[in-house]
Amino acid sequence: MDRRRYCEIVRGFAGRRVIVLGDLMMDEYVWGRATRISPESPVMVVEVERDSSVPGGAANVVNNLLALGAQVAVIGVIGDDAAGNLLKETLAEHGADVTGIVTDPSRPTTRKTRIVAHSQQVLRVDREQVHPVSETIAEQLMRSLRREIGSAEAVAISDYNKGVLTPHVAETAVAITRSAGRVLTANPKPANVRSLRGAHLIQLNQSEAELTAALMGMGSRDGFQNEATLEQTGAAMADALEIETLVVTRGAKGLTLFRPSEGVCHVPPHPVEVYDAAGAGDTVISAFTLGLVMGAAVEEAAVVANHAAACVVRKVGVATVSPDEIIADW
Repeated sequence: MDRRRYCEIVRGFAGRRVIVLGDLMMDEYVWGRATRISPESPVMVVEVERDSSVPGGAANVVNNLLALGAQVAVIGVIGDDAAGNLLKETLAEHGADVTGIVTDPSRPTTRKTRIVAHSQQVLRVDREQVHPVSETIAEQLMRSLRREIGSAEAVAISDYNKGVLTPHVAETAVAITRSAGRVLTANPKPANVRSLRGAHLIQLNQSEAELTAALMGMGSRDGFQNEATLEQTGAAMADALEIETLVVTRGAKGLTLFRPSEGVCHVPPHPVEVYDAAGAGDTVISAFTLGLVMGAAVEEAAVVANHAAACVVRKVGVATVSPDEIIADW
């Protein structure tokens, strides 16, 4: 792919309409300096300088898509609390359609608080409940999907195993999206992969792919022993899941694509200095989805997504990337 085509794909992200369905979170940061060891126990004392928060989880996929120029409708769940209200308000301020967000009084809004000292994360505190959403909440989510699907070009499922993606929600989402002739991409946790049978594209990191293979009876929990095992198992998984593409993100080894009709394709890494890999998978699925929507070949979309991830891991904290940054990275 030459630079002209690369730029054409990235510029083509603008105005594409995507639905994001998944686990919404708030990523909170406490920034400071580690100055000494506590006399109470052998832990660092961090002197706090400032606090910040950004939408995380599926909400980070929303922000990535918005930063790339897409129009986004959000379908997910928040708690009846201040964090949920702030999350919804923040997404709306960024330009997302938040009418599909449902308030569930039975759970708090998921919050992940990261303590960062001298640009290094030293501790994370999670506040969450991960029980499956009720049938009533699930039906509200599916009603929103049916309402929005007609004006959308794709559905991106962002699953963090926090209760939204029940088997019923996953299977119904696949059926609704495929019936409407829209693109369906997903970045699920291993426990929920099989419920997404029939999606166009499923993305997993290597450890998730290894665990998924074990759960599907196609590998051991010891993981992929070599490249040959990875290629054989990945191809078998893609075939069994009846998907067009399985993407395995492999960090410094790049991306590997498995397609039952095309075989295996390795996309080499784009070497950069990594400051923080948090949220990189969200960037990959966002860019991949938009690439497919605007008509890029899978390999082309993979190259662009790989560059987008390289841009975002240079930043500290959960972050997004703009089309101009991706183009400059060529």
